[in-house]
Amino acid sequence: MELQTALLDVLSLETLLTILLCGVFGLFVGSIPGLTATMAVALIVPVTFYLSDISAIAAIVTLTAVCIFSGDIPTTLLRIPGTPSSAAYVDDAYALRQKGRYADALSTSLMFSVTGGLFGTLILFLCAPQLAVLARQFGTYEYFWLYALGLSCAAIVSGDSRLKGAIALLVGILFSLVGLSEVHSEPRFAFGSEELISGVHFIPALIGLFGVSEVLRGLWASGDKNAVTTNADLSNVQQKGFSFAQQISHWLSRISRRPWQTLRSCSLGTLIGMIPGAGADIAAWMSYTFSKRSSSSPEEYGKGSEDGLADASAANNSSLAGAWIPALVLGIPGDSVTAILIGVLMMKNINPGPDIFTQPEQVTLIYGIYISFIVANLFLIPLGYLGIRASGFILKVPQRVLLPLILLFCIVGSYAISSSLFDVALMLFFGLLGFLLERYRYPLGPVVLGLLLGADLEASFVQNLTKDRSLLAFFSRPLAAVLGIACLLIWLTPAISAALRKKPTMLEE
Repeated sequence: MELQTALLDVLSLETLLTILLCGVFGLFVGSIPGLTATMAVALIVPVTFYLSDISAIAAIVTLTAVCIFSGDIPTTLLRIPGTPSSAAYVDDAYALRQKGRYADALSTSLMFSVTGGLFGTLILFLCAPQLAVLARQFGTYEYFWLYALGLSCAAIVSGDSRLKGAIALLVGILFSLVGLSEVHSEPRFAFGSEELISGVHFIPALIGLFGVSEVLRGLWASGDKNAVTTNADLSNVQQKGFSFAQQISHWLSRISRRPWQTLRSCSLGTLIGMIPGAGADIAAWMSYTFSKRSSSSPEEYGKGSEDGLADASAANNSSLAGAWIPALVLGIPGDSVTAILIGVLMMKNINPGPDIFTQPEQVTLIYGIYISFIVANLFLIPLGYLGIRASGFILKVPQRVLLPLILLFCIVGSYAISSSLFDVALMLFFGLLGFLLERYRYPLGPVVLGLLLGADLEASFVQNLTKDRSLLAFFSRPLAAVLGIACLLIWLTPAISAALRKKPTMLEE
């Protein structure tokens, strides 16, 4: 009964129209170098207030899937990664374009993105309820270590420097401690401001970090004569013979030739997506690395390998569904997009957690999520095909038109949440902060997760101390001990490895 109700909700005119419009918007955003899926989802959040629960979730699912694929369009045409995850295979995609195989490159990316998305949905359907049973055994100690583990992964896997990832994480946690908390009766860091007593509002901060920072970076680049623009010559792009039927045929032949490699990439992407803070970019890099190491022709990688492009694209989208597993089961975001999702669900009085799979009114929503993933990925096929055909026109949008539009959406989105000019000022502040962090190569992902989970981590820590002031109590339960040891190993492994590398050198001396 719940499945039938969910199917009718997803196939309603409102939801299908939402999926279509969000798909078109996602194609535009993803095709512009530098604009991310997270920013697109953050900009659409105010609109979700006026949508039904299923339509709001379908909008987020569609935007994410379409943006991840359409980021491959500038990657292939201009050798500029449209999204961070596209950086893993930028050389291969651009090399195929130079060989006149632009259609083959984007066709491979599109169809394997759909393959990964559907596989991730299957794992979400099969694993999420079972993980919910395990999650019911979690106590306050286990949740503390889960928060710590999620934040640790965000810092460790972000960018090239673990130190910068840790600093960005601490910045996010610092801002999460502003105002009143669940365990303190006095506001902190409010500086006499009534607006800050309730804390830093997450959505304006998020829009500022990913939206306004992009505007500032675009303005900065416009003054640099050496900056790469999107007005490159596209005259040598060949699309002869490219048809929808050929796209499907090319996809089926490649899967039949490499079924196990495709399964490995989809599985790896889903598993990485389940790790809080990892994300599609880490999934793409790891899948590309495994693909190259196991290939019979590794010398082709970086020079136009369709195998590497297919494996990384499959891992991209399969990680998206995997990231929803910790978000729905434990209320812990798997990436920045699911961090926004949790905020949207809470604003609609839906609390993620193990009980969401047992409450009758929530079961329909869960089925709706599964079906939304399937419909969104199927919609991606025709939308992606049209995006490939129109990509040359999308990339020619002048920057002087694009940047003001982005800033306008940011201002309207921040103000619409609570009709407060303070939120607009907060958005501008975080926009400047995001711009400065990116200028010095500090990742923004840990800032977002720290801002969202920092207060929960603090509340859980204080709650556990009130039960037992001994730090050993945090390891008193078997599951808590496993999670705690895993968290400590994440931070201590780099130091242990460095010490082991120095030891042979000292013995030689």
